[in-house]
Amino acid sequence: MKLTSEQRITLHGFNNLTKSLSFNMYDICFTKTKEEREAYIAYIDQQYNADRLTAILKSVADIIGAHVLNISKQDYDPQGSSVTMLVSEGPIEKEPNESFEESPGPLPEAVVAHLNTSHITVHTYPEYHPDEGISTFRADIDVSTCGEISPLKALNYLIRSFDTDIMTMDYRVRGFTRDITGHKLFIDHEISSIQNYIPSEIKDMYQMIDVNVYQENIFHTKCKLREFDLNNYLFGYTKDSLSKEEQLEIEKSVKWEMDEIFYGKNMVFT
Repeated sequence: MKLTSEQRITLHGFNNLTKSLSFNMYDICFTKTKEEREAYIAYIDQQYNADRLTAILKSVADIIGAHVLNISKQDYDPQGSSVTMLVSEGPIEKEPNESFEESPGPLPEAVVAHLNTSHITVHTYPEYHPDEGISTFRADIDVSTCGEISPLKALNYLIRSFDTDIMTMDYRVRGFTRDITGHKLFIDHEISSIQNYIPSEIKDMYQMIDVNVYQENIFHTKCKLREFDLNNYLFGYTKDSLSKEEQLEIEKSVKWEMDEIFYGKNMVFT
Protein backbone atom coordinates (compact mmCIF):
# COMPACT_ATOMS: atom_id res chain seq x y z
CA MET A 1 0.00 0.00 0.00
CA LYS A 2 1.46 3.35 -1.05
CA LEU A 3 1.32 5.87 1.78
CA THR A 4 1.43 9.65 1.55
CA SER A 5 3.70 11.72 3.78
CA GLU A 6 0.63 12.81 5.74
CA GLN A 7 -0.33 9.20 6.43
CA ARG A 8 3.18 8.42 7.59
CA ILE A 9 3.36 11.34 9.98
CA THR A 10 -0.21 11.42 11.29
CA LEU A 11 -0.07 8.58 13.79
CA HIS A 12 -1.81 7.65 16.99
CA GLY A 13 1.03 8.25 19.45
CA PHE A 14 4.59 7.71 18.26
CA ASN A 15 5.95 5.47 15.51
CA ASN A 16 6.92 2.22 17.25
CA LEU A 17 7.85 0.19 14.18
CA THR A 18 11.24 -1.46 14.70
CA LYS A 19 13.55 -1.27 11.69
CA SER A 20 16.71 -3.35 11.86
CA LEU A 21 19.68 -3.41 9.50
CA SER A 22 22.42 -6.02 9.79
CA PHE A 23 25.50 -5.17 7.72
CA ASN A 24 28.26 -7.79 7.47
CA MET A 25 31.49 -7.26 5.58
CA TYR A 26 34.46 -9.53 4.82
CA ASP A 27 38.04 -8.74 3.86
CA ILE A 28 40.10 -11.63 2.46
CA CYS A 29 43.90 -11.86 2.46
CA PHE A 30 46.49 -14.49 1.53
CA THR A 31 49.42 -14.80 3.94
CA LYS A 32 52.15 -17.34 3.27
CA THR A 33 53.67 -17.75 6.73
CA LYS A 34 52.58 -17.73 10.34
CA GLU A 35 54.42 -14.45 10.85
CA GLU A 36 52.54 -12.84 7.94
CA ARG A 37 49.22 -14.09 9.28
CA GLU A 38 49.94 -12.70 12.73
CA ALA A 39 51.05 -9.40 11.19
CA TYR A 40 47.79 -9.21 9.20
CA ILE A 41 45.70 -9.79 12.33
CA ALA A 42 47.71 -7.13 14.19
CA TYR A 43 47.16 -4.70 11.30
CA ILE A 44 43.40 -5.33 11.29
CA ASP A 45 43.20 -4.95 15.07
CA GLN A 46 44.98 -1.60 14.81
CA GLN A 47 43.02 -0.42 11.78
CA TYR A 48 39.63 -1.30 13.24
CA ASN A 49 40.19 -0.82 16.96
CA ALA A 50 37.39 0.17 19.32
CA ASP A 51 38.16 3.89 19.06
CA ARG A 52 37.89 3.96 15.27
CA LEU A 53 34.77 1.81 15.32
CA THR A 54 33.24 4.22 17.84
CA ALA A 55 33.89 7.11 15.45
CA ILE A 56 32.17 5.18 12.63
CA LEU A 57 29.11 4.47 14.79
CA LYS A 58 28.93 8.12 15.91
CA SER A 59 28.74 9.11 12.22
CA VAL A 60 25.95 6.55 11.73
CA ALA A 61 24.10 8.13 14.65
CA ASP A 62 24.52 11.56 13.02
CA ILE A 63 23.12 10.23 9.74
CA ILE A 64 19.97 8.88 11.36
CA GLY A 65 19.59 11.98 13.56
CA ALA A 66 20.17 10.24 16.89
CA HIS A 67 21.57 11.37 20.23
CA VAL A 68 24.18 9.06 21.74
CA LEU A 69 23.15 8.13 25.29
CA ASN A 70 25.79 5.56 26.20
CA ILE A 71 28.85 3.91 24.65
CA SER A 72 30.42 0.62 25.70
CA LYS A 73 33.59 -0.39 23.84
CA GLN A 74 36.23 -3.08 24.16
CA ASP A 75 39.39 -4.27 22.40
CA TYR A 76 39.73 -8.02 22.98
CA ASP A 77 42.73 -10.24 23.59
CA PRO A 78 43.97 -11.89 21.43
CA GLN A 79 41.99 -10.10 18.70
CA GLY A 80 38.77 -8.33 17.79
CA SER A 81 36.79 -5.35 19.06
CA SER A 82 33.21 -4.47 20.00
CA VAL A 83 31.25 -1.26 20.41
CA THR A 84 27.66 -0.94 21.62
CA MET A 85 25.90 2.41 21.45
CA LEU A 86 22.51 3.28 22.95
CA VAL A 87 20.86 6.16 21.11
CA SER A 88 17.66 8.18 21.40
CA GLU A 89 15.63 10.51 19.24
CA GLY A 90 17.29 13.53 17.70
CA PRO A 91 15.86 17.06 17.47
CA ILE A 92 12.68 17.35 15.41
CA GLU A 93 12.18 20.27 13.08
CA LYS A 94 10.50 18.87 9.97
CA GLU A 95 10.47 15.38 8.55
CA PRO A 96 12.72 15.37 5.47
CA ASN A 97 11.11 14.00 2.34
CA GLU A 98 14.23 11.96 1.63
CA SER A 99 13.43 9.86 4.70
CA PHE A 100 10.70 8.22 2.63
CA GLU A 101 12.63 7.82 -0.62
CA GLU A 102 14.17 4.53 -1.70
CA SER A 103 17.61 5.97 -2.35
CA PRO A 104 21.17 6.01 -0.92
CA GLY A 105 21.66 8.08 2.20
CA PRO A 106 24.15 10.88 2.91
CA LEU A 107 27.87 10.50 3.32
CA PRO A 108 27.38 11.74 6.02
CA GLU A 109 25.30 14.87 6.59
CA ALA A 110 22.65 15.12 9.28
CA VAL A 111 19.28 13.60 8.51
CA VAL A 112 16.70 14.69 11.06
CA ALA A 113 14.58 11.76 12.17
CA HIS A 114 12.21 10.68 14.90
CA LEU A 115 13.68 7.90 17.01
CA ASN A 116 12.84 6.46 20.37
CA THR A 117 15.46 4.49 22.27
CA SER A 118 17.46 2.45 19.74
CA HIS A 119 20.90 0.92 19.44
CA ILE A 120 23.89 0.52 17.13
CA THR A 121 26.49 -2.20 17.59
CA VAL A 122 29.64 -3.46 15.86
CA HIS A 123 31.71 -6.58 16.47
CA THR A 124 34.87 -7.60 14.58
CA TYR A 125 36.18 -11.10 13.93
CA PRO A 126 39.75 -11.33 12.55
CA GLU A 127 40.82 -14.94 11.95
CA TYR A 128 43.05 -17.11 9.79
CA HIS A 129 43.15 -20.66 8.49
CA PRO A 130 45.82 -22.62 10.39
CA ASP A 131 47.19 -24.35 7.26
CA GLU A 132 45.99 -22.86 3.98
CA GLY A 133 47.35 -19.30 4.13
CA ILE A 134 43.93 -17.61 4.08
CA SER A 135 43.18 -14.83 6.56
CA THR A 136 39.81 -13.10 6.87
CA PHE A 137 38.40 -10.12 8.69
CA ARG A 138 34.67 -9.86 9.35
CA ALA A 139 32.77 -6.93 10.85
CA ASP A 140 29.12 -7.19 11.89
CA ILE A 141 27.18 -3.96 12.35
CA ASP A 142 23.58 -3.80 13.55
CA VAL A 143 21.49 -0.63 13.46
CA SER A 144 18.05 -0.83 15.07
CA THR A 145 15.71 2.17 15.13
CA CYS A 146 12.17 3.10 16.09
CA GLY A 147 10.83 6.04 14.12
CA GLU A 148 10.25 7.41 10.65
CA ILE A 149 13.64 6.92 9.05
CA SER A 150 15.05 3.59 7.92
CA PRO A 151 18.58 2.67 9.08
CA LEU A 152 19.21 1.86 5.40
CA LYS A 153 20.01 5.58 5.07
CA ALA A 154 23.31 4.80 6.83
CA LEU A 155 24.24 2.02 4.39
CA ASN A 156 26.08 4.25 1.93
CA TYR A 157 28.36 5.51 4.70
CA LEU A 158 28.96 2.04 6.16
CA ILE A 159 30.00 0.56 2.81
CA ARG A 160 32.57 3.33 2.31
CA SER A 161 33.91 2.99 5.86
CA PHE A 162 35.28 -0.52 5.27
CA ASP A 163 37.53 -2.06 2.63
CA THR A 164 35.23 -4.94 1.76
CA ASP A 165 35.36 -7.86 -0.66
CA ILE A 166 32.01 -9.38 0.33
CA MET A 167 28.95 -7.82 1.96
CA THR A 168 25.74 -9.33 3.26
CA MET A 169 22.87 -7.09 4.34
CA ASP A 170 19.61 -7.95 6.07
CA TYR A 171 16.78 -5.49 6.69
CA ARG A 172 13.55 -6.18 8.53
CA VAL A 173 10.61 -4.07 9.73
CA ARG A 174 8.90 -5.57 12.78
CA GLY A 175 5.81 -4.80 14.81
CA PHE A 176 3.16 -2.25 13.84
CA THR A 177 2.10 1.30 14.54
CA ARG A 178 -1.33 2.91 14.15
CA ASP A 179 -2.64 5.94 12.32
CA ILE A 180 -5.14 8.27 14.03
CA THR A 181 -8.06 6.08 12.93
CA GLY A 182 -6.53 2.99 14.55
CA HIS A 183 -5.54 1.42 11.22
CA LYS A 184 -2.39 -0.70 11.62
CA LEU A 185 0.73 0.10 9.58
CA PHE A 186 3.20 -2.78 9.35
CA ILE A 187 5.65 -0.74 7.26
CA ASP A 188 5.74 2.98 6.66
CA HIS A 189 7.91 3.31 3.54
CA GLU A 190 8.23 1.81 0.08
CA ILE A 191 11.01 -0.74 -0.44
CA SER A 192 11.58 -3.28 -3.19
CA SER A 193 15.27 -4.07 -2.56
CA ILE A 194 18.18 -3.08 -0.32
CA GLN A 195 20.05 -2.48 -3.60
CA ASN A 196 18.03 0.70 -4.10
CA TYR A 197 19.83 2.19 -1.09
CA ILE A 198 23.28 1.52 -2.60
CA PRO A 199 24.84 4.07 -5.00
CA SER A 200 25.16 3.03 -8.64
CA GLU A 201 28.96 3.30 -8.61
CA ILE A 202 29.09 0.79 -5.74
CA LYS A 203 26.59 -1.58 -7.37
CA ASP A 204 28.67 -1.60 -10.55
CA MET A 205 31.59 -3.00 -8.54
CA TYR A 206 29.73 -6.00 -7.14
CA GLN A 207 27.90 -9.12 -8.20
CA MET A 208 24.62 -8.99 -6.24
CA ILE A 209 21.92 -11.46 -5.23
CA ASP A 210 18.59 -10.62 -3.55
CA VAL A 211 16.40 -12.86 -1.41
CA ASN A 212 13.29 -10.94 -0.33
CA VAL A 213 10.15 -12.02 1.55
CA TYR A 214 7.91 -9.04 0.82
CA GLN A 215 4.86 -10.21 2.76
CA GLU A 216 7.01 -10.46 5.91
CA ASN A 217 8.96 -7.22 5.29
CA ILE A 218 12.25 -9.14 5.18
CA PHE A 219 14.96 -8.13 2.69
CA HIS A 220 18.37 -9.70 2.05
CA THR A 221 21.17 -8.71 -0.35
CA LYS A 222 24.66 -10.15 -0.70
CA CYS A 223 27.51 -8.74 -2.78
CA LYS A 224 30.89 -9.93 -4.08
CA LEU A 225 33.50 -7.84 -5.87
CA ARG A 226 33.51 -8.39 -9.63
CA GLU A 227 37.10 -7.43 -10.46
CA PHE A 228 40.01 -9.39 -9.05
CA ASP A 229 43.51 -7.98 -8.65
CA LEU A 230 45.80 -10.40 -6.83
CA ASN A 231 47.88 -7.54 -5.40
CA ASN A 232 44.87 -6.53 -3.28
CA TYR A 233 44.95 -9.91 -1.54
CA LEU A 234 48.65 -10.14 -0.70
CA PHE A 235 49.98 -8.77 2.59
CA GLY A 236 53.41 -7.16 2.60
CA TYR A 237 54.43 -8.00 -0.99
CA THR A 238 53.17 -7.94 -4.58
CA LYS A 239 52.51 -10.62 -7.16
CA ASP A 240 55.72 -9.63 -9.03
CA SER A 241 57.68 -11.52 -6.38
CA LEU A 242 55.80 -14.74 -7.21
CA SER A 243 56.09 -17.17 -10.08
CA LYS A 244 53.20 -17.48 -12.51
CA GLU A 245 52.35 -20.87 -11.00
CA GLU A 246 52.27 -19.39 -7.49
CA GLN A 247 50.11 -16.52 -8.67
CA LEU A 248 47.57 -18.88 -10.24
CA GLU A 249 47.46 -21.13 -7.17
CA ILE A 250 46.98 -18.23 -4.75
CA GLU A 251 44.34 -16.61 -6.98
CA LYS A 252 42.47 -19.91 -7.12
CA SER A 253 42.64 -20.28 -3.33
CA VAL A 254 41.43 -16.73 -2.61
CA LYS A 255 38.57 -16.93 -5.13
CA TRP A 256 37.49 -20.25 -3.65
CA GLU A 257 37.41 -18.68 -0.18
CA MET A 258 35.34 -15.76 -1.47
CA ASP A 259 32.87 -18.06 -3.23
CA GLU A 260 32.35 -20.14 -0.10
CA ILE A 261 31.59 -17.03 1.96
CA PHE A 262 29.39 -15.51 -0.76
CA TYR A 263 27.30 -18.65 -1.34
CA GLY A 264 27.34 -19.66 2.34
CA LYS A 265 28.47 -23.25 1.86
CA ASN A 266 31.60 -25.40 1.69
CA MET A 267 32.68 -26.12 -1.86
CA VAL A 268 34.94 -28.74 -3.38
CA PHE A 269 38.39 -27.27 -4.09
CA THR A 270 39.57 -28.62 -7.46
